[in-house]
Amino acid sequence: MPHLFDPLTLRGVTIPNRVFVSPMCEYSATDGLPNDWHLVHLGSRAVGGAGLVITEATAVRPEGRISPQDLGIWSDGHIDPFARIVRFVHAQGARAGIQLAHAGRKASTQRPWDGDGTVAEADGGWTQVVAPSPLRHADHYPAPIALTEDGIREVIDGFVSAGVRACAAGFDVLEVHAAHGYLLHQFLSPLSNRRDDAWGGDLTGRTRLLREVVSALRAACPDAMVLFVRLSATDWTAGGWDLEQTIALVRMLAPLGVDLIDCSTGGNVHRTRIPVGPGYQVPFAAAVRRETGVPTTAVGLITSAVQAEQLVSLGEVDAVQLARELLRDPYWPLHAARELGHPLTWPAQYLRAAPAGTQARVPVEPSGGDAKP
Repeated sequence: MPHLFDPLTLRGVTIPNRVFVSPMCEYSATDGLPNDWHLVHLGSRAVGGAGLVITEATAVRPEGRISPQDLGIWSDGHIDPFARIVRFVHAQGARAGIQLAHAGRKASTQRPWDGDGTVAEADGGWTQVVAPSPLRHADHYPAPIALTEDGIREVIDGFVSAGVRACAAGFDVLEVHAAHGYLLHQFLSPLSNRRDDAWGGDLTGRTRLLREVVSALRAACPDAMVLFVRLSATDWTAGGWDLEQTIALVRMLAPLGVDLIDCSTGGNVHRTRIPVGPGYQVPFAAAVRRETGVPTTAVGLITSAVQAEQLVSLGEVDAVQLARELLRDPYWPLHAARELGHPLTWPAQYLRAAPAGTQARVPVEPSGGDAKP
């Protein structure tokens, strides 16, 4: 069985180990542009030894941002600032991923340290947010309008254009964000999708938007580009999205060219009860992997080296994603490798502090290439 610090190869792209930096919103961008904060935040996790560094939810359209301070990739002007980050991540021997997202009815909301609720237009918010159906996420969230057929096509085009720009920036992995109550998840769940047309109703209708986004991205991007999808495996609410539907969806996505499912849960129902505990989302990732054969990662209260190693070596998941633990310790992979007795390369600049015999890292070559003509 593989170990936590063994490489993982997907679609010909080799990720040097199985510790991934989970997307974490930083709420620190202006006009969606990554800046020095993002370079240091993402770059330091690459220096710290993570095998794959994934950006925060990056909006495919301006109105798809969660907050006005979110990252975006809706224009060609975003390419070069992202390319700078990708080059640094590659120079540390890691792979670079970008999470493509649209917040839907959860857009134009305050960043956490500014309070809660909708951002006024005078403060940089926007008055119109969209959803599959005109249902608020909660009373203090914006009132959405239901997407029209043309609006849905604009969303699909937004994901494709964003993916093409991500290719140009040199990313190795694209992750489609279809979790946490954002737009694609809103279409999946019967609690938020009350449509009676071809984009709602039964499982085929509710999964149609995600399937079309995936198909269009795979057609537009190079064959070498690795494609993840993040799913919330359950709404944790009766009558909502659940594990059975998740497994059925993954069986639909695999033939479309999805390489890995990033398993999370929740986010679509405000203040629902979630039984949080160490590794509480791992059983969902393990079930998806077991039932579909598609590689998975798990995220959520994975904090110790032994815990992470067991999840991978026992075949529960193919990799682990860490978020808050990597905020507390950007060098967690280096410390975990030492604890587990696995070799892990260090930056040449830090070798004087590394265990005896540690090798210096070799930069990786970008693998995504240009988008298809």
